[in-house]
Amino acid sequence: MSTVPLIEVRRLKKYFGKGDRPVRAVDDVSFAIQPGETLGLVGESGSGKSTIGRTVLRLLDCTDGEVRYRGDDIGQLSGEQMRKLRSKLQIIFQDPYASLNPKMRISAILGEALSTHGLHKGAVARDKRIAELLETVGLRPEHASRFPHEFSGGQRQRIGVARALAVEPEFIVADEPLSALDVSIQSQVINLLADLRERLGLTMLFISHDLDVVEYLCDRVVVLYLGKVMEVATTEELFARPSHPYTQALLAASPKPDPLVPTTHVALQGDIPSPIAPPSGCVFRTRCPHAIEACAQTVPPLDEIAPGHHSACIRKELLSTAIA
Repeated sequence: MSTVPLIEVRRLKKYFGKGDRPVRAVDDVSFAIQPGETLGLVGESGSGKSTIGRTVLRLLDCTDGEVRYRGDDIGQLSGEQMRKLRSKLQIIFQDPYASLNPKMRISAILGEALSTHGLHKGAVARDKRIAELLETVGLRPEHASRFPHEFSGGQRQRIGVARALAVEPEFIVADEPLSALDVSIQSQVINLLADLRERLGLTMLFISHDLDVVEYLCDRVVVLYLGKVMEVATTEELFARPSHPYTQALLAASPKPDPLVPTTHVALQGDIPSPIAPPSGCVFRTRCPHAIEACAQTVPPLDEIAPGHHSACIRKELLSTAIA
């Protein structure tokens, strides 16, 4: 794997609103994604996952920090330069019902992406490419003549995947692509994404609250809470030796398919605080079962506690016990 990140996020901040009390949706987040890697981004609703995904693609402008693609700060690109880069950076939206224009046939939806970036010459080449895209995601070429309402939710999400692939991107943000789907068809889309990643060598930021899917699909995982990174590790390391109390609580709360497998429940008190007025020090301290007075005074740095494993907690004895 290359040592040069395809995507690098440096101290990213995204605030909404003006004045002294903005909504701190993303607050000083950093991570990198290597070519061919799938990075999972997990956390509760309201933690800033989708905001990060949209800011990384510059669908939202960041308040501070940088997002770099192959070393270039995309925040410094002109509108024309960014338009040319769009074919390299794509997104699969969360809601397959809202993300497809109901008045357009599938051929027009996919053809629009091809035409915008000049990726076909003539109607014959265009139709051939649309047929290839539909077959790539497990649909039939004749589906191109239909409208979105003629498809199931799973089929619509496949069309969303085809639209993202149409411009031959290097990087895709998959923003909770399973959450609007029935459980019975989620596995089909999961297997599709896994297959495409292997066949096409895609680099992906996979945003999800489903830890089982993240464990199956992702190479590394970033754990997010109230706009801040709590822990980063390889998937195998994170699930085997979670070090941060928040990560431990997330994993303990995840449903287990085998009722005979013993689990340790980690109780979290209260709800996630408002990003308008986050707690001082460690933002997780108000719900952490191990919080001490010092947690309110110090913003914990994201320290490396093992090779490739970083965690943000001032109580080092907890982290040492977790990785022992």
